[in-house]
Amino acid sequence: MTDLTTHGSRSVILTVAEVIDETDDAKSIVFDLPDTASDQFVAYKPGQFLTLRIPSDQTGSVARCYSLASSPSTDKLPKVTVKRTVDGYGSNWVCDNLTAGSQMEVLPPSGVFTPKTFDEPLLLIAAGSGVTPVMSILKTALATSDSPVVFFYANRTADDVIFAAELRSLAEAHADRLTLIHWLETLQGLPSARALATLFGPFADKHVAYICGPGPFMDAVHKGLADAAFPHHNVHTEVYNSLSGDPFADVVLDEVSEDEQAEAATVDVDLDGETHTLSWPRKRTLIDIMLAAGLDAPYSCQEGECGSCACTLTEGTVEMDNPGALDPEDIEDGYILGCQARPTSDSLKIEF
Repeated sequence: MTDLTTHGSRSVILTVAEVIDETDDAKSIVFDLPDTASDQFVAYKPGQFLTLRIPSDQTGSVARCYSLASSPSTDKLPKVTVKRTVDGYGSNWVCDNLTAGSQMEVLPPSGVFTPKTFDEPLLLIAAGSGVTPVMSILKTALATSDSPVVFFYANRTADDVIFAAELRSLAEAHADRLTLIHWLETLQGLPSARALATLFGPFADKHVAYICGPGPFMDAVHKGLADAAFPHHNVHTEVYNSLSGDPFADVVLDEVSEDEQAEAATVDVDLDGETHTLSWPRKRTLIDIMLAAGLDAPYSCQEGECGSCACTLTEGTVEMDNPGALDPEDIEDGYILGCQARPTSDSLKIEF
């Protein structure tokens, strides 16, 4: 096997330690961690994802994001779980080609679909392969807190339930605070917003919801949660979109002209507990100026689709070309995408 080489300064080459058959059309890929892997691969946040560089005869490669099903609190090695999708090039390539010993070029863990604290009741909602990031959150919550957790998981049939045995074990081990609810389409039909509102209503006052699954399912869940009077700021959604660019390539920044610099805004960026004051030219994105300043800016796709660079605007105003990874409630709560945001006020404050 020819060893792979990286295509940018942020990526690493990981070797597959194990491939686990979860269902007939879903597999988990466990990665070994070399000594050169950054701490991000060990101390990732539950609910984050890895971006894999997948070979393609037509384009050379495609980038695909797959959630970590492992927990940094309970699992020694990172694990992503991939379910085949109809005409899904990336998922089918992973399931058909990866075996123990295979190499993959991977970007560090990324994403903001993760609880800020585990010291509050959680309502975890998933359908199909959307269980992957929710599973990471579930295991971490059970391992690190005493708070109650409700886990609602919808699938077409019992054979489609990913992590079925592991979920049974967790339910038995934490029977005092884990409520596991399975919904099978073959028995109960598709979950309607009305049925979901009835199920979720008792948890509206105290629980924080995290949702991942297919679009129609999440539409029904959002309607059900709204009808159950869930506060919108307590509802968090993970959404994936295929990436068309190359997030593995290093960003090449053009030199800022004197005119741009003269009209630049000023921004205070709070990153990892430190505040950095930066000049922000009007035509540049926040990620651009952070990288130019040598900061370890969180980003992946730079297309507005993955949400890795989501941050909170606490002062000032911006415009965004593509707020795709954010829903209207996120924007209302002050979230922006660093890879899309350009300043429209003279001074701004932003928190990651």
